[in-house]
Amino acid sequence: MIYTAETRTALARHGRVVAHFGSRAPDALVESILPHVNVIIGQTAMPESRLARAPKLKAIINVKGNWEPNIDYPAAARRRIQVLSAAPAMAPAVAEYCLAQALCLARQFDEGNRLFRDGRESWGIAGNRNAETLFDADVGFVGFGNLGRTLAPLLGPFGCRMRAYDPWVADTALRRAGVEPAPLDDLLANSQFLFLLAGVTTENSGFIDRRRLGLVRPDAVVVLASRAKVIDFEAFLEMAAEGRFRAAVDVFPDEPVPAGSPIRSVPNVRFTAHLAGGVEASYLRMQSMVIADVGRILDGLPPLCLQRADPERAGLMRSR
Repeated sequence: MIYTAETRTALARHGRVVAHFGSRAPDALVESILPHVNVIIGQTAMPESRLARAPKLKAIINVKGNWEPNIDYPAAARRRIQVLSAAPAMAPAVAEYCLAQALCLARQFDEGNRLFRDGRESWGIAGNRNAETLFDADVGFVGFGNLGRTLAPLLGPFGCRMRAYDPWVADTALRRAGVEPAPLDDLLANSQFLFLLAGVTTENSGFIDRRRLGLVRPDAVVVLASRAKVIDFEAFLEMAAEGRFRAAVDVFPDEPVPAGSPIRSVPNVRFTAHLAGGVEASYLRMQSMVIADVGRILDGLPPLCLQRADPERAGLMRSR
């Protein structure tokens, strides 16, 4: 999606390009280029033993929006190899998705459309008895990384009171972004709009469990747009089906969801197929970011567009 003729031409200006498609690069191909390679783009496994056999390697670029556990991040840091992710390229589209889903759920546009088509609509205020508004609402972010930092400015014009729970982000950084830090249970219990944007790690899988989901306000709008394994997914769907809160879901514990999965028949949930960030504009943005940073890296300059891995935390990530 990003390795277009333009990309090939741009990368070829820096030297020889070795490309493989259809699967992850075969071991034989990887081993053959290790003595010479300067930049690896993709999800190639790079344990410490391979890093040691790649004396010229300057950067590893993951063109997905996550950190995979197949790289020895501390070893790469010791060797001054940049490990980068294209996650920032996806954030604008995902933030847009979150805003759109929140508005649709709050204003109940799906129900309004259905009632009108059935000839059972109510006009004006009578049709808005259960509608909510994003203006002046209490908004909570669970996770405040690329997605949260991109979504928060979109919510600014609504005059929302924004709070966030993210143990990896300093309170000072949250406040600089216009967001107040909050304990998780308090955030869940007191947010009318909840955006679940946390990545899953070895330490937080399922941390929003049934008890915590029970804290969510009955009038809340909940958008799950990052990783499904941060919640008790079964409990989440059960509560949403019962009308405990309004929910939109773009990610699932296992993807793709089988054709006959009971998930597909759960009522009161707006489902989409992990498409929040996957629009053409995201890949065009990713393409330009990769081209720009590869050029900078090979010129001996630091990358400016892609996200750098924190060597201690990236190895904990289990997002897919």
